[in-house]
Amino acid sequence: MRDELLGLPVMDRDWVVVGATVQEMLDLGYRLVGKDFPVFLHPQTHEEYALARTERKVGPGYKGFTVHAAPDVTLEEDLRRRDLTINAMALAPDGDLIDPFGGSADLKQRLLRHVSPAFSEDPVRILRVARFAARFAPLGFEVADETLALMRAMVEAGEVDALVPERVWTELVRALGEQCPSRFFEVLRSCGALRPLFPELDSLFGVPQPRPHHPEIDSGVHALQVLDRAAQLSNEPRVRFAALLHDVGKGATPPEQWPRHIGHEQRGPSLIEALCRRLRAPKDYRELALLAAKYHGVCLRAEELRPATLLDTLQSLDAFRRPRRFEQFLLACEADFSGRPGDEQQTCHQTALLRRLFQVARTVDAAALAARGLRGEALAAELRQQRIAAIRGARVQDGAAPDEPD
Repeated sequence: MRDELLGLPVMDRDWVVVGATVQEMLDLGYRLVGKDFPVFLHPQTHEEYALARTERKVGPGYKGFTVHAAPDVTLEEDLRRRDLTINAMALAPDGDLIDPFGGSADLKQRLLRHVSPAFSEDPVRILRVARFAARFAPLGFEVADETLALMRAMVEAGEVDALVPERVWTELVRALGEQCPSRFFEVLRSCGALRPLFPELDSLFGVPQPRPHHPEIDSGVHALQVLDRAAQLSNEPRVRFAALLHDVGKGATPPEQWPRHIGHEQRGPSLIEALCRRLRAPKDYRELALLAAKYHGVCLRAEELRPATLLDTLQSLDAFRRPRRFEQFLLACEADFSGRPGDEQQTCHQTALLRRLFQVARTVDAAALAARGLRGEALAAELRQQRIAAIRGARVQDGAAPDEPD
């Protein structure tokens, strides 16, 4: 209903069934799939049909609820348990809009507002509001002041401490997939949830960078700008995750060294490891983020590097065995290069150079060398020398000196 009123594509429909029992649904051929409450799949369309239900808080966290689904539960009671007013609307079979909590008015005002004080009983709703803010930011939506205040009170009460890592990670990945993912983190920071959930990111805010290279100055602001630029360059959440964390080591720079951040590429990986371990992030997310943190600076100095160092960089990135991940790494670096308002159209010559030199180095045929009888260390040495020679030749064609120092 929400997306239809906003003029957005409706990807799926959810049905609420009032006045029915589980057995009646089963008798009609619906298949029960809900684990925590009665949700069914239609026998032909396979759309979801849920019995109207209410919830009662009986314990801490988002699992501390008892669910009551019975024929006596009204539609309004079911809608009252929803998180936001814009998600608490329904369309009757005759086409009438059922909107007991003013969701359509909040759509017009571009507000994300909680339905009732029961919002505070489920800490996952903090993440959901932040994610909806990221989704609808291009339409001008803001979190209502009273909802933000309630979220802040929930954080202060320690509700977010009850969130399990898997649920936080799920909401994070969904937020990374939105058009304006930076809003997810801005909302979490506004209500105080960023520090307990993502302390590595929170530590970046207020940390200055040199103005000539970073006119935005603040490291946290830079991270979010790079994230949004990554969202423009790639729809892959892994790329966006890596872009977000590329400079996370700056949050651990001793204040007496500010605004410089010498060695932040070496400090970043341990912070990424800690974050990924805590949230149980998949291996591919962790590995790409580690590469971006370690090598983004090297990448953006590619034009200054000697052919041997360029090859060493490609090998450190495992580009020859993992070309797709190498491309994801380059996209994260491009986001870092052009990740500030006004710079989006700038061409990152360094990543373009690495792409081209990688293709040049790949033309050296290891199988042909093996056919000549080379094996083991001799094969590896000859392959290296020929790849360096190919890179050097390409750089000379570019007008670079053959023996440029690093």
